[in-house]
Amino acid sequence: MKELINFLFEVGMLKKTPRTGYQFLGSGEESVAEHAFRMTIIGYLLSLQEPKADPMKTTLMCLFHDLHEARTGDHNYVNKRYVQVDEHKAVKDLAQGLPFQDELVSLTHEFTEGKTLEARLSRDADQLDLILSLKEQQDLGNTYAREWLHYAVKRLQTGSARKMALEILETDSTEWWFEKKTEWWVNGPQNDQSGD
Repeated sequence: MKELINFLFEVGMLKKTPRTGYQFLGSGEESVAEHAFRMTIIGYLLSLQEPKADPMKTTLMCLFHDLHEARTGDHNYVNKRYVQVDEHKAVKDLAQGLPFQDELVSLTHEFTEGKTLEARLSRDADQLDLILSLKEQQDLGNTYAREWLHYAVKRLQTGSARKMALEILETDSTEWWFEKKTEWWVNGPQNDQSGD
């Protein structure tokens, strides 16, 4: 039980570990845990669109893919030019003594290799989370986000992910809540005609 409790404290470090690419983008911020949360949901949704994919495996791969960053920190594309991180050792060390040690090590290794359908979907989910974040920053006026979007979309490997990316690029990031043509914004909720 002690190993599980220590593991949970370590996982909590991801809430405090910033994703470092935003410092180069110039706007936006998120923790590794925030990234992993939405990425995991994206991975699950992608796996449902692929009849041959294992949704549980894809979901767990997404959930576990950045656990090593509790020990190594997040390294963006610029950092990776100069810093070599032993992700495999970090995963082996953090998984030591856990009842699901072999599964955790195996799934993170499979994600890194990127050869299986579930790994490709998980890697696409990783990029789609970035694409969503970049689209939000673009919609807020960051002109560099458009250039970053171009490269993130090119990294997608599956048709379902590319289809999702196209829809993201065509959707205003506030559309889910900001219905610009409703009476609500003029006259308040008492005149809401949405049928609720």
